[in-house]
Amino acid sequence: MAYKIVFFDIDGTLVDEEKQIPQDTLEAIREMQRSGAEAVIATGRAPYFFKPLADRLGIDSYVSLNGAYVVYRGQVLYKRAIPLNNLEVLVRQAAANNHPLVFEGSEAFFANAEAHPSVHEAVSSARVELPSFDPEFWRKQEIFQAFLHCEAHEEHLYDQAAPELRLIRWHDKAMDVLIDGGSKAKGIEAMLRLLNIRPEEAVAFGDGLNDKEMLEYVGLGIAMGNAHPESLPYADYVTATVDEGGISAGLRYAGIIA
Repeated sequence: MAYKIVFFDIDGTLVDEEKQIPQDTLEAIREMQRSGAEAVIATGRAPYFFKPLADRLGIDSYVSLNGAYVVYRGQVLYKRAIPLNNLEVLVRQAAANNHPLVFEGSEAFFANAEAHPSVHEAVSSARVELPSFDPEFWRKQEIFQAFLHCEAHEEHLYDQAAPELRLIRWHDKAMDVLIDGGSKAKGIEAMLRLLNIRPEEAVAFGDGLNDKEMLEYVGLGIAMGNAHPESLPYADYVTATVDEGGISAGLRYAGIIA
């Protein structure tokens, strides 16, 4: 199979724990781009969180916010915001449980609590700036994703509160909140349809719980050696860790680079 396009998760895939791109990863992606295969970022992050990284890699296409906001070569081609009524339920329930929220639009993000330690700890771990405070931001702009700051033993509090929303844990004190049925795979599907590329002609690299659907959807799903154990069954191949040349080894396995 001659693969035409490759989707890359960021955290734990393109970057290591220090949020740095390993040199061998950088070189492998540049070699891949010279070969004619297209590189696309597929991440739970919002565009403003990864622009410097994308610029360094020479990538201007991305599936962001866990598939809710998709851009191809600078043009928005798909977006799916969380309905206002779902956000109202989430805000009400989070307030009842004293759990702060961060709301992510396509160009900015804001918290509904000022200087909350859980927000600081979780967001800082991603090595990005902290959100400003605007508790009404979710009423003013389209919201494509939110962070719900709670711990694992508190997740059950939201089982019935927002059945039309999907929660995916990414930090001990934070979960992504997206529309039910939303995933990176949905965003990838939209992009492939536009490009007239079959899923079988696509490759995806990932390591997290939010990568399961895309690993299963594409023709070759490659899990990093440092992947979450629950994501491994969805992959076709497990490469080395991000620090041990996992991207270059995976691209060689796919026959995309020599």
